[in-house]
Amino acid sequence: MTIPSPVSERPLKSDVAERIRRSATSDRPFRYVLRATAALFGAVIVLFVWSIVKTAWPAITSNGINLIIGRTWIAGSGPYGALPLIIDTLSTTAIALIFAVPVGLASAMALQFQVPQRLRGPLASLVELLAAVPSVVYGLWGIAVMVPFFINTLEPFLSHLTGSSWPFNGPQDGFSILLAGIVLSIMILPTIVAVSRDVIATVPIEVVEGALSLGATRGQVFSKVIIPTARTGLLGAIVLGTGRALGETIAVAMVIGSNAQLPHSLFSSGATLASIIAVEFGNSVGSEGSALAALALILMVITGLVNWGARALTRRAATR
Repeated sequence: MTIPSPVSERPLKSDVAERIRRSATSDRPFRYVLRATAALFGAVIVLFVWSIVKTAWPAITSNGINLIIGRTWIAGSGPYGALPLIIDTLSTTAIALIFAVPVGLASAMALQFQVPQRLRGPLASLVELLAAVPSVVYGLWGIAVMVPFFINTLEPFLSHLTGSSWPFNGPQDGFSILLAGIVLSIMILPTIVAVSRDVIATVPIEVVEGALSLGATRGQVFSKVIIPTARTGLLGAIVLGTGRALGETIAVAMVIGSNAQLPHSLFSSGATLASIIAVEFGNSVGSEGSALAALALILMVITGLVNWGARALTRRAATR
């Protein structure tokens, strides 16, 4: 009697090793392409930073620490002190975040849980479309709409309300740090809303419904359930908005007043690091070009510190 051979047999160890070797050989070109792409990207970053440092080095060596702590910036002839520009950059960014972050998070929450299902898609698309509007359009809107409103209504009201005391004292000509911060808040709001909504959508709906069924209010659900669960992504949305606010050029240059002096109030005109680079670089002569490159380097350092701080907060939250 002949025993039939089995339909299939387990492959020998040598066959398995051969298949693994063939797979590794076929993947080798793909690995080389990935490594070359990563190396090219790293080389571009190094070359970019090196070119900025090389251009800025004459201004760094000639001005020293006064480039950062100097209080006077005179285009063309110098001296080149970036302290007013740094203060205006941080001030406008802070104002933008104060307005945009709470409104953006609340809007994202409403889009996800309050708006009817049939309207969520169109409204989300509209928010993303607003994020793609060119900055010059926001600057034109600021000049045409917000400057008259500031001159005729907001600045007199705030000055009367506070008795013309700091920070609402000084000239009332519309072009100011406060206006630049508000325009920036409108610009970064769509980015914060769009990213925050996508992050909030990843929170399991069962968790939200479970909290509501236990008697939690919607405010408690947002503060005690959604934010702790999605805090990493929400922080990423805020960092993206912060990065755009720090580096915005044309819109800020159109509404801030282009005055590179220390501000005395929120009504003072000013200039940010990015706006002064955009306005003066085309007409820079002599050492001013190197000084403007140094401003770009300072802006890169500030942005890097913001990203580093965000990563530190994320790691700390993950540890907790």
